[in-house]
Amino acid sequence: MAYTRRRALAGLGLAGLWAAIPSLAKKAAASSLMGRLAAGAGTCPFRLAVINDEITQDFEKACQIVSGDFGLYWIELRSMWNKNVTALDAKQVEDARKILEEHKLRVTDIASPLFKMDWPEAPRSSQSETRDQFHADFDASAQDKLLERCISLCKSFNTDRIRCFDYWRLDDPKPYRAAINAKLRQAAERCARDNIILLLENEMSCNTSTGEESAAVLKAIPNRNFMLNWDPGNAAAIGSTPYPSGYELLPKERIGHCHCKDVVSKPDHKYDWAPVGGGMVDWVGQLQALQRDGFHYGLSLETHWRGAGTPEASTRISMDGLKKTLTKAGISC
Repeated sequence: MAYTRRRALAGLGLAGLWAAIPSLAKKAAASSLMGRLAAGAGTCPFRLAVINDEITQDFEKACQIVSGDFGLYWIELRSMWNKNVTALDAKQVEDARKILEEHKLRVTDIASPLFKMDWPEAPRSSQSETRDQFHADFDASAQDKLLERCISLCKSFNTDRIRCFDYWRLDDPKPYRAAINAKLRQAAERCARDNIILLLENEMSCNTSTGEESAAVLKAIPNRNFMLNWDPGNAAAIGSTPYPSGYELLPKERIGHCHCKDVVSKPDHKYDWAPVGGGMVDWVGQLQALQRDGFHYGLSLETHWRGAGTPEASTRISMDGLKKTLTKAGISC
């Protein structure tokens, strides 16, 4: 790409400038400089990021790749060191903070597993997952405590966003939708007390999976700090057309984060993941629309594709695909 992290740093002429700054001013200058760099100084309209555990559970290595190899300023936190981010102890949180600071990375959001479970008042969902979800397994009784933990992590990692879901997909969610919405609204109200945004991800295994369903939930829950983690790949995986059909229905000012992955259809009417640009999602059109509509929050690569053999190798190929797709869209990042 034309604009890179290394070129940005080189162009600042830091060495000579730094020598002339008194020691007391250096701390303030460093904070301001790193803030501008971490904000993605340059022309990229998005906070281009990667979900850390899509690369490796070795958090320091993931940060080195995101910052040094990909040239990014942002990262999304989900699990590390074989623990969900919400399960990290105090020392591990501090260690992670130091690693982020070392690699000059900021956190887009806490990619929590909040409400990724069965709705307790309904029959068990046919979509209910019995496997561990990114080193997290929290039952209904733990959700309020989990939300408080996520709020605490937002403060520790200096972010204002928490990702959540709306329970495993029910065969018929209509009898329970109002109660589910009430729970989401309650969580958003709790987040608002700490100026935190709650991001609902559309997830094919949960009750909100498509653009149509996302628009309906956003209408039912008008809280300004309740926003959408738009995932076109997830919508495509359930057979929907995320762009333009689903996207056109969304209130653009309510999109607070975006996950980037791609999907291919299989003969048995199922799906498989693909590197970005290699599937059915019109990512060129979607990225152009996001830029046109003023979206400027996190755009996180969540490839899920493992066709290159390892998570790291697959994510490298998918990131290359994402950057090429951004170029095709006429967006410099």
